[in-house]
Amino acid sequence: MPIWYDPLGLALGVALDRLIADPRSSVHPVALFGRGASKLEAALYDDDRARGVLHVAVCVGGSAALGVVAMRYAPNRVVRTAVTAAATWAVLGGTTLAREGDYLADALEGADLERARARLPHLCGRDPSRLDAAEVARATVESLAENTSDAVVAPLFWGAVAGVPGLLAYRAINTLDAMIGHHSPRYERFGWAAARLDDVANYVPARLTGALTVLTGPDPGQARAVLRRDGNRHPSPNAGRCEAAFAGALGVRLGGTNVYAGRVEERPTMGDGPRPAVRDIRRAVRLTRAVGLAAAGVAVVTAWALRRRMPA
Repeated sequence: MPIWYDPLGLALGVALDRLIADPRSSVHPVALFGRGASKLEAALYDDDRARGVLHVAVCVGGSAALGVVAMRYAPNRVVRTAVTAAATWAVLGGTTLAREGDYLADALEGADLERARARLPHLCGRDPSRLDAAEVARATVESLAENTSDAVVAPLFWGAVAGVPGLLAYRAINTLDAMIGHHSPRYERFGWAAARLDDVANYVPARLTGALTVLTGPDPGQARAVLRRDGNRHPSPNAGRCEAAFAGALGVRLGGTNVYAGRVEERPTMGDGPRPAVRDIRRAVRLTRAVGLAAAGVAVVTAWALRRRMPA
């Protein structure tokens, strides 16, 4: 029987994420990976794309290799299922994402703008210092949309089609993109490979996120229409699909002026409704949870079907 596809392990990992979520701990596997990647960066760094490619190859290749070894040398099916469940739990962030949204909604509903501003960097890299409540709400809804793909749908997709190696490799790719894949003098060249690989790894999951948002959202017709019209307007090849679908499903208008550490970006608008209000954060959280549940179902069925089709 094929060892790479374990639908039960994926399902158990999703359940663990709902029960435990991500503990903020220095010994969490993603935190350990981040420290290792930082140490490798210190040894390899140069203002050069080739060095960045090597850095990404070692980090992502090492993560995938760890997954291959763990599954190939697991002594039996029970252990393989446990390994799959643990890896799935480690790379998923759906419950934490929803809790961050609820936290920001609580702060804004309590008229505590400073608390909301202080918390926003947990979701996105936007400078919160001058944002009013409406702009914090917009940033939150946009981040919930994009991170529904990055933290939930994409890891489940790669877990379904590539097992534990896919789970670990995807989380390595996405973590590296967050660490070094952004525009800055230090990372413009060194981080190029991380950013481009993240675009590739998220291409299918982002479009799956858009489709699942249409299917599970409160306004499927509008979500489909805005996704088709506005999904390609975002500067990211992937984030726009998620944000446009959320904008249509929630009946809000996303996009506008964003400030990142003094750098101003003008984002095209998506959707036809009003700007998100505080109440729309709760609606976006519910939609995030619905999309995540649908993605889990798709992943489990896909892993089961691949397992059935592959030769023993």
